[in-house]
Amino acid sequence: MNKSIVPLCLLAVLSLVSCGKKEVEKEEPVKFTVTNAAVMDTSFTKEYVSQIRSVRNIEIRAQEKGYLQNIYVDEGQYVTEGQVLFRIMPKLYEAELLKAQAEAKASEIELRNAKMLADKNIVSKNEQAVAQAKLDQANAEVSLAKLHLSFTEIRAPFSGTIDRLPKKLGSLIDEGELLTTLSDNTKMFAYFNVSEPEYINYQNNLKTRGNTDVNLMLANGDLLKYKGKVEVIEGEFDNETGNIAFRASFPNPDKLLRNGETGKVQMNIPVKNALIIPQRATYELQDQKYVFVVGQNGKVQSREIKVAYELPDIYILASGLSVNDKFLVEGIQKVKDDDVVKSKFEDPKKVLSSLKLKAD
Repeated sequence: MNKSIVPLCLLAVLSLVSCGKKEVEKEEPVKFTVTNAAVMDTSFTKEYVSQIRSVRNIEIRAQEKGYLQNIYVDEGQYVTEGQVLFRIMPKLYEAELLKAQAEAKASEIELRNAKMLADKNIVSKNEQAVAQAKLDQANAEVSLAKLHLSFTEIRAPFSGTIDRLPKKLGSLIDEGELLTTLSDNTKMFAYFNVSEPEYINYQNNLKTRGNTDVNLMLANGDLLKYKGKVEVIEGEFDNETGNIAFRASFPNPDKLLRNGETGKVQMNIPVKNALIIPQRATYELQDQKYVFVVGQNGKVQSREIKVAYELPDIYILASGLSVNDKFLVEGIQKVKDDDVVKSKFEDPKKVLSSLKLKAD
């Protein structure tokens, strides 16, 4: 045999052995990272769409019929308590007052005459009593005429901001017709709806937490610089939605908030013994969320989970997993039901620490 051929054969054999080793290395099974749900007390900030209302907002309506003679305010103007807003033509009511006062004067004279005659026993005491009754009736008519006349001058019942003025000068106003609305915006109420589980958690943690502060995000995305407080919870749940209304109050010294605005109340929600998993460990099928649970034998099985709260990067579970269940953290697109996989366990707190949002 040619001696030069031997080295070549040796090289070929070594090359085959090396390729075999590489193929063996490629066939080595991949280890998938698994973990279990972290259990901890946590809290998060949730936003609730809210309706903003003035602490006092009332309709100003006419109490008498007549022509609108004077308008003393303008739309959007701030007025003080007792300030005159409108005057409805008072001529008719002024005439009625003069007539009532004249009748009262005549009744007063009649009573004096009846008393004088009764004292001289010319007329009976009953006639004096009748004259007294006539005077009382006349005085009552005077009071009523004064009241009607006062209704022609409409004053602000409290300090606040005037809304739109639908009626113009000279308009004929009917009794009860809307003239404007008046808002006291010194303090504002924000009403928002809370689900039953969140309500229970809030009440259970209220005594220990002792913090009812909330924030208000305005329509442009800015936060109101003043914090508010949850003051009132309605007495019953809405049967249709299963929610209950909360009311938070916010100071409004800058008069930025107005009646009818919308915003989002941001409230801190505490959760006891929360089961927390990373979102990347789940997949979605027909609007349902699933994880791949890994058994002791390494067999993979999909399992549906129910999410109580969804936060950036994590889910707080309502049901579907126990604290002892191990599930795939990664590679969920590479496996299917009944696959057997090799796995390596990673502590759930370490998994969560790599996420954007870390539980408290």
